[in-house]
Amino acid sequence: MSIIPPISTPATPGPAEVIYPCSDGRPVGETPVHRDNLLLTIEVLQEWFASEPDVYVSGNMFMFYVKGDKRKHVSPDVFVVRGVPKDKPRKHYLLWEEGRGPDLVIEITSDSTRRDDTNKKLKLYRDVLKVSEYFLFDPYREYLEGQLKGHRLRDGEYEPVLPNSGRLPSEVLGLHLEADGEDLRLYDPKTGRWLPTAREQARAERKRADAEQERADAEAKRAREQQLEVERLRREIELLKHRRPDA
Repeated sequence: MSIIPPISTPATPGPAEVIYPCSDGRPVGETPVHRDNLLLTIEVLQEWFASEPDVYVSGNMFMFYVKGDKRKHVSPDVFVVRGVPKDKPRKHYLLWEEGRGPDLVIEITSDSTRRDDTNKKLKLYRDVLKVSEYFLFDPYREYLEGQLKGHRLRDGEYEPVLPNSGRLPSEVLGLHLEADGEDLRLYDPKTGRWLPTAREQARAERKRADAEQERADAEAKRAREQQLEVERLRREIELLKHRRPDA
């Protein structure tokens, strides 16, 4: 009696794992001015939120917002997310894993990105990602009057952020955005000063160190002069002690 081996049914393959890219290979920023504004703004905001573990600041990073579709992504120049840990290592931002989208986005815009920044991205940030505040900074004044424009989400629509003393206030940051020539600066209304960049902080630290050294050198000089004066007086006293009175 022959035994017919059972027919094995091949397993149905599961869905292929989606690999989400980390880069499109393009350089950061359009020009050195765009690049520097992007990097410095991220740096300054990271320092501003350094003591808050659940505020994540980044930029020029792929943000995927539809699970399984690697074409559904955007790469904001600068973004801030409240309520997610900053110390989590990330190569990209997966919205469904993080559970939150950005609360604020800043695009360093230009005439060549105008259509995307004011149409496609604006609709995505407003309607899909529900970004509370969306700011545009035009360093070369190519199309934005005053170089800055802000949008704030109210009842599903973007309303313009009205200027305050020439600056655009951000409720998300607690700071004001201000154009300074080709540079985007962040202004603290409580101190009445711009937030310093790392270079400015280093320069101020060197200035403080130099001033401290000058004070220390001056103190040392005064101490030496006082010691010399004490020695001079001591010698004069010794001479007076040994001098014979005139006859």
